[in-house]
Amino acid sequence: MAKGERFIKVYSQGTFSVSQIWVDKETGVNYFYHEDGYSGGLTPLLDKEGKPVISDPEEIEKNKK
Repeated sequence: MAKGERFIKVYSQGTFSVSQIWVDKETGVNYFYHEDGYSGGLTPLLDKEGKPVISDPEEIEKNKK
């Protein structure tokens, strides 16, 4: 990973229809990205109460390696 990258990919599945989870290293907010064919979308990942999923700094450091 290059220095200065703000987002890290922590989960990915699929090849033609791709689902991924990205984490913002500065805020800890998790984002869900889905791509299918020529379209795709990005949205904050929410918990069951509708609040954004936020990773703690230790978890982010673990996923950077």
